[in-house]
Amino acid sequence: MTAAESRARDPVDDATLALLLEVAGTPKPGNVDRRRDLDDLRFEAFLGGAVGAREGLELAADPAASVGDAFERAVAGMADRAGTNTQLGCLLLLVPLVRATVARQDGPQSDLGPDAVDRVTRDTTVADAVAFYRAFERVDVAVADPPAGAADLDVRRGSDAAPTLRERGLTLRDVLAVSADPDDPDRVPDRNAREWAEGFPRTFRAAEWIRTDTGPLTDRAARAFLGLLAAEPDTLVAATRGPETAREASARAAALLGGDGAAAAGLTGVDAIDTDAVHGADLVAAEELAASFVDEGVNPGTTADLTCAALYVALRRGAEVAP
Repeated sequence: MTAAESRARDPVDDATLALLLEVAGTPKPGNVDRRRDLDDLRFEAFLGGAVGAREGLELAADPAASVGDAFERAVAGMADRAGTNTQLGCLLLLVPLVRATVARQDGPQSDLGPDAVDRVTRDTTVADAVAFYRAFERVDVAVADPPAGAADLDVRRGSDAAPTLRERGLTLRDVLAVSADPDDPDRVPDRNAREWAEGFPRTFRAAEWIRTDTGPLTDRAARAFLGLLAAEPDTLVAATRGPETAREASARAAALLGGDGAAAAGLTGVDAIDTDAVHGADLVAAEELAASFVDEGVNPGTTADLTCAALYVALRRGAEVAP
């Protein structure tokens, strides 16, 4: 399928498919996948969450609806159908990507790219931020304490944060920028927030890993997951197990990919991960890492969010499920 044909497809269908492909990819060390449940979370809950989120994704595809309302509706639908938080982080990334897909700011159905999604995040409002906080009242989300001096912006405050947001005139992008660049060298930055603040560089890089890879999309997703985890420490692992455990988990993923030539050349993050290394990732060895992570309670959930977003972009750019 050509990229032009991909753009003609319904973006909401592609977003829903990305949610399903992400959880079906295996192995994704420490995460639920089609072969592995966690003690408190099952594969089928993610299927329900993907279905439940659709109404919110449809709002994201409606330029007349706000990004914040689309996110809140998607999270509410997910929680109602799954009975728990399965994909809040995925939806935080998918909603602006879907909105950027349908925006016609550069002429008829322009290509989805970093500039388009950056415009969407920059155009968010204080009302979007308020809706974002309300969404956290729908589910129990494992988050780290807010950065120093930002206790009044703790997402766990939910609607109680609204007066602060309005008084300070903080948009949704403003709020996420606080977590994206914490004033603490030991703190692991929120990777999803960094996507919002930086134009989704991890998403688009990983999308190219997936698009140019071969084999089933679920295998490509699993390999991209390893690349993303190797690139940077996972936010959820840092929040639940501490920054050192998060950094160690990334080092273990990097070891599966082999070599550190890019890092030696001064590259960091996703730029330090070689595409050939991702495509050649040993998924048998990754199974062993997956079992170890589950035993240790290491759950790189934010890496799964990024993998889902990358799948969406890859689908929009021509990737398709195998016949």
